Formats: sequence, structure tokens, C-alpha cells
Amino acid sequence: MHQPLFRWGILGTAQIAKKNWQAIRLTGNGIVAAVAGRNLARSKKFIAECQAEVPFEKAARAIGSYAELIEARDIDGLYIPLPTGLRKQWVLRAAAAGKHVVCEKPCAVTVADLAEMLAACRRNRVQFMDGVMFRHSARLAHVRQALDDGRTVGAVRRIDSVFSFKAPEEFFASNIRARSELEPHGCLGDLGWYCIQITLWTMGWKLPRRVSGRVLSERGHPRSRAPVPAEFSGELFFDNGATGSFYCSFLTELQQYAHISGERGSLHIADFVLPFFGSEVAFETRNPVFAVRGCDFDMEPRTRRWTVLEYSNSHPSAQETNMFRNFSWQAQSGRLNREWPEESFKTQRVLEGCLVSARNEGRPVECGEATGRSSDPGRFGLKNV
Repeated sequence: MHQPLFRWGILGTAQIAKKNWQAIRLTGNGIVAAVAGRNLARSKKFIAECQAEVPFEKAARAIGSYAELIEARDIDGLYIPLPTGLRKQWVLRAAAAGKHVVCEKPCAVTVADLAEMLAACRRNRVQFMDGVMFRHSARLAHVRQALDDGRTVGAVRRIDSVFSFKAPEEFFASNIRARSELEPHGCLGDLGWYCIQITLWTMGWKLPRRVSGRVLSERGHPRSRAPVPAEFSGELFFDNGATGSFYCSFLTELQQYAHISGERGSLHIADFVLPFFGSEVAFETRNPVFAVRGCDFDMEPRTRRWTVLEYSNSHPSAQETNMFRNFSWQAQSGRLNREWPEESFKTQRVLEGCLVSARNEGRPVECGEATGRSSDPGRFGLKNV
């Protein structure tokens, strides 16, 4: 039987929502049925701009309030790109209205807030997922193959990741990511979320035993009550001896790499968040050999480039399209994917631990249960070591 198209509502008119409008158009199993901005004029403007570039057969309906969109009967799920400081109330209302939710990251201001949001989604039998696109790239299956084959990388000992961009000066005077009341985590929430997720994903979603963090620089919007992290570094310590580090920044030129070091080799993804433009995505593994032959000291790199036929963006095969396609299939199946919300919760848990540590001069913070999965986010605690 033919599955009906999944009907999306977009709650907010942030710039990233334009990319995801196109992603939904390319899924083949969904449509944008309605958009709600802070007022009707903003909704109409957003729809007109998107429809002119990436048209649906039937243009989305413009709605002048978030509440009206949430209550609309012709909407199956909501994409919510609202600022972090506003998300909790609208996710709770969406869940109560029976709407499935894709939520931008970081998902919440605090672990307690996210636990409440996820409980509401479970109670109302709606699917929750954060909007991290790289998790839906076909590349990750090949990365996992290299990590798990026992030869290419071997036992993982270290994961290093960096995500940064050099923001212009006007960014700190105009962008919501510099406003503490809207985005209190600054670069840690906007960029560090990805670094934490690639580390946890590499480790099979085991929580670290403890974490530490440092705010390296702060900047703030002139009308905000407090600055936000503009540069942040974090360390994660796992029970098996593996460690992870990450650096995120609004002050350093664009970088987005993950490097995984093992007992038998290493793996490097130069573009783990936003794939470099093209029709394939790739990563490299390296198993160098150092050979001494008399006076010759040779370092043989033994590098292998792994490639996957998948467009970087703006294509039916791209990771953002996969994300919305996968979510629509899951929501329409009638079965909840419990791993997606739990993985978001664990990411939030580590993020908050790093921030607590940073506020205590880098003092390590225990991260709760170190292994296994839990369908109850309330099990995870937080305390200083």
C-alpha cells in the first residue's frame, strides 16, 4: 500500500530551516505543509523565498503563530529550529498535541529540561530526534566497519575533534548565538554538540566516567546579561582507558575534523559535520610502518582513502535529506526509535558536565553511568569529583 506523504510543519524561520526545506523536498516521502514565524509576514516571506528556489507542487500554508501550527490537524511532525532558550515550551506543547519532533541542537538549556521534554514525547507516543545531519550519512557505516574490523584501527585509545568558524565582529552584536538568554552555551552548544556526539558514537554510546571543560574565551551580545563561551575545550575519560578531547570556537577559522587513534592505526575525517562539496564523501585510515635499513630511516604512510557515493548537500542522497527521510519512515511506522532521544540525552549530559567543570576552573565532573543504554534519562546524575 502506498504510504502517504509525511506532512511537516516548520516552527520558526531560522536560516538553517531553508536548507531543511530543500531536504524535505528531496526526501520523496515528505512535504512542508505549513510554516509559522513570529508573525504572519515573516512566515509568508520565508515561504515565498523557499518556494521560489525549491518549489513544492502545493505551496506551504503561512501561519502567524507557533501555537496555531502546533494545533493544526494537517501536520504530522514539526521541525523546530527555535533558539535553545525557547525550545522546551514548544517541544512540550508539540508532544501534547501528538506531533513528532525534530529539534535543533543543543536540544535544551539543561539536562533536567531535556529529561522533561523526552518524557513528554514518550508519554504521548511521539518520536523525538535532534537535528544532527552527519549521523545520517552513509559514510558512518563505513567508518564503523573500519573501527570494528580489529585491523584497521584496533582498540580505540583517543578521539580528537574540532569544529570552529571565524565569526565576523558583527556576529557578536547581531547573532542570537551570542545572546545568553537565547543560546547560553555559546560555541559549546552550537559546535561542541557535534564533537561530543562523534566521540560518543565512536565509543558505542558509552558515557565517559568523568569529563572536564574550560572556557577559553567569552564574548557577548551588548544587550545580553552575560557573555557566552566563544572558545571551549573539553576532555572525556572512559572506563576502558580511552580518552576524547574537543575544541570548538567562534574565533578560529573553519575546521571540522575528527581523528580517531587506535592501537593498530588511525582514522581521520576532515569534514565530519559538513561534507566537502562534491558527489562523494570520504575518510582516510593510516597504518604507517617505520623501517630502518642501515642509514635509511623510512616512514611508510600506508594510507587508504575510503569513499562513499553520496552527495555533500542539496541532493536526494545527502545526509540532511537522509535525516528527514529516515525520521518520516520511523514516525509513520508507528514504532518509536528509543535510541535517538537517548543519544541526544547523553550528548546533553556530557555537554552539561563539561560546562559545570568549566565553571569550577576545570575540576573534573563525574558523568554518571559509564556503560550501557538506558531508556530512563533520569538515571544519570551529575556531581563534582
